[in-house]
Amino acid sequence: MIPADQHLHIGSILFEGLDQIDFTGPFEVLARIPNSTFHIAGKTMAPVKDTRGLLLTPEKTFGQMPKLDVLHVPGGPGQEALMEDEETLDFIRTQADGAMFVFSVCTGALICGAAGLLKGKRATTHWAAMDVLPYLGAIPLTDRVVVEGNYIFAGGVTSGIDGALTLAAMLRGEKAAQQIQLYMQYHPEPPFDAGTPERAPKEIVAAARDSVKDLTARRLETARRVAARLGVAAPADAELARSA
Repeated sequence: MIPADQHLHIGSILFEGLDQIDFTGPFEVLARIPNSTFHIAGKTMAPVKDTRGLLLTPEKTFGQMPKLDVLHVPGGPGQEALMEDEETLDFIRTQADGAMFVFSVCTGALICGAAGLLKGKRATTHWAAMDVLPYLGAIPLTDRVVVEGNYIFAGGVTSGIDGALTLAAMLRGEKAAQQIQLYMQYHPEPPFDAGTPERAPKEIVAAARDSVKDLTARRLETARRVAARLGVAAPADAELARSA
């Protein structure tokens, strides 16, 4: 827990094609952390559209951001372009260096991986992108939230709220996190037990996988290029090396 009188700078990035709840879910939690300021940055200050068309506007450019105590990286289909965007990757590497915590949500983990931050780390991401993690040097876990040192990884979309509450407790203690949770009335009671591939009906899982198959293929292709750049053995190459 960080001393209560120590002001915290918490910041997130926005980009075209993010999934807004990867940002807004954690924002609802992290912006309420006592004695803190939440910063929102983009490559420019132009509004960006989330994957469903919601407009979100950065308040700062990358160059205007202060040194952050906590860096939050959301995900979404637009993550793929950022995996080879050196300006964004350099910003993430620079902010992660010396940060108290780095917190990714959904496929934000893949952006962190492309920045070279996942090598040897246990991590999680959206279930449809789990196969990409080994290309980035990560050890994939299916847990909803994974804490690995000062890195916190949340799985798909709504798990960002769970990850943010976990982070809030690490920053200001469990009582502060519980008070935020109570204010949000965050007590999920979903009408269906279909929130993970393991629990959803097989036909629902098949349809969901089919709906993202093209995006999944593109992500894997991008990940192969990133793996070569990072010097990470692709899963198939690693398997061949073990069997040789």
